[in-house]
Amino acid sequence: MLNIFYKNYYMETLMKPSVFVLAAVLACTNIHAQSADDIVNKYVVAIGGKSAVENVKTLYIESDVDFQGNPVPSTTWIISGKGYKSELEFGGAKMQQCITDKGGWMTTPGSTTAQAMPEEQMKTMKGQINVGGPLYDYASKGNKIELIGQDTGDYKVKLTTPSAVSVTFFINKKTYLIDKTVSNANIQGQDMETTVTFSDYRKLDGGYLMNFYQEVTLPMYNLKITHKKVEVNKPIDPSIFEIPK
Repeated sequence: MLNIFYKNYYMETLMKPSVFVLAAVLACTNIHAQSADDIVNKYVVAIGGKSAVENVKTLYIESDVDFQGNPVPSTTWIISGKGYKSELEFGGAKMQQCITDKGGWMTTPGSTTAQAMPEEQMKTMKGQINVGGPLYDYASKGNKIELIGQDTGDYKVKLTTPSAVSVTFFINKKTYLIDKTVSNANIQGQDMETTVTFSDYRKLDGGYLMNFYQEVTLPMYNLKITHKKVEVNKPIDPSIFEIPK
């Protein structure tokens, strides 16, 4: 009887730490076993939540673009869900890119007329018209998401649009803000990978959180974009999105 008593006591003593270890392992598994939806929902909370995003009807942005060491002023206008237009000035000449919910157009330095934006380029840029980006309310836009992996600092969420454009979002495990995106597209017959890193997030009027610094890496060159001025809900004339005649 004594041996059995000590044997049972010994087994219980061994099992108690094992139970605690198992519970800890299960807890860690539950922490990390997040779905793509869980991660995107936390991203929406991180940028201010649904009410803060939907409160932003327009954005007016003035930026400096460092193009291979040359500073270039840039202005961006966004009417959420309706239109996006960016304008850069090169030595007095303007380069414009415009996307609307109906199409897109562009001008290049030295050209006197606007031209329709190539379809593949338009597909890759279309998400720019939405405040909150393509991850916000992704399903209503026809986008699909999947969790494709993770590294030490980020979850990797792949988004695919109805036009088959795919972008991988690297979402920070601590802040749930976007650290980086990687996309691939065929532009004018050339396959191009574009990497964009995001930092310097700041809260705007109304609570929407937005990055103020981006680094864009393309096969041939890099861009560094610093936002100098951002205004929320500034009146924007929709006619600026119409193609110049």
